[in-house]
Parts: sequence; structure tokens; C-alpha cells
Amino acid sequence: MENIHSKEMKDEEREGYLKGAGDDYNPSNTASHYILPHLLNLYASRAKAQDFEIYAPNATFEDPLMRAEGVKQIKSSFYSLGKVFSESRIVEYNVTEKEISPGNKEILIDNKQYYKFLGKDIHMISLIKLYTEGGKVVRHEDCWDKKPLRNRETVKVPLVGRMIEVSRRASMLLTHAVMGFGKDPSM
Repeated sequence: MENIHSKEMKDEEREGYLKGAGDDYNPSNTASHYILPHLLNLYASRAKAQDFEIYAPNATFEDPLMRAEGVKQIKSSFYSLGKVFSESRIVEYNVTEKEISPGNKEILIDNKQYYKFLGKDIHMISLIKLYTEGGKVVRHEDCWDKKPLRNRETVKVPLVGRMIEVSRRASMLLTHAVMGFGKDPSM
């Protein structure tokens, strides 16, 4: 595995970095250099429609609360962050990228996230796993406290794992409906 970059950002740096994810951003030869600014925008509740162009049309996103299938559901997941939290962002991260096969990469982002919920600060450690094919993210996992996502393959009782999977899908479908079925907010 190759360690690409590590960053602890101050607010001023983050502002500049996030603005760099716009149309004038110049990606280097690694997938993470292209993807990371967009991902930082998503987690900072500053997502724009072009930030979701990092995803393949059939991409999935999964965290302990939701499982999104397709870009529209992924949009609903991230657009909902700004509705739930008054602040959110990745404050520190370390990126490792490796090629799985030609054109397919695994990007691991070991990170610390910050959220403000009802006036309370929430600090969380997370491991974001991105799997890309042809430069597009096809699978995005956010493993809170670096623990594997629970499903029928990772819990002792497969039926319990299946119920967890169903509840994450139901949570996503409810969020998707509330957020306008992945419609980009008007700016």
C-alpha cells in the first residue's frame, strides 16, 4: 500500500481546499487526488451536483445507519447531513491507495470527523473505504470507529445481520423520500 497524503487542516486551509473541488480543480495521476476534494465537500455539507460525479451510476454507499444504491440515493444521504447537523466535516485524514487490478483501486481514508448536533460537539473516528473502477467510485463504505459494517456475513446470527441490512435500507428509503429523491437543492 502506498501512503498518498496526510493532512490536519485548519479552517482556513479547509476552505481553500474545499473550494479547489470546483471546475478548475486539476487532478493528478492518483484517483484519491481527484476524489478527495469532492469527498471533503460531501462530508462538510457543502456538496454540489458536480461533487457526485465521482460516483459510477450504480455506486453504493453504506454506513452503520444507511445503505444507498445509486447516485440519487447517495445524494440524499449526503444532502441530509446539513439538515441533521449544524456543522460537519473531516478534520484530519490519512489516505492510502492501492491498485487492485488495472483501472481498479482501493482508497482507504483513515479520518477524524466532527459534527455539531443540538449544540453538542461530536468527534468520531472513521475508516472510509472507496473502491473505484475506471476512476469512478463504485462502493463507498464509512466504518465508524473503524469497525466492519454489520450484516449477515459479519454477525454471528445471519438472521440478525439480515434484519440490520433491511433496517439500513428502510432508513435510506425514508431519507431518500424526505430529501426529494436525490434532487439537487437549488442554490
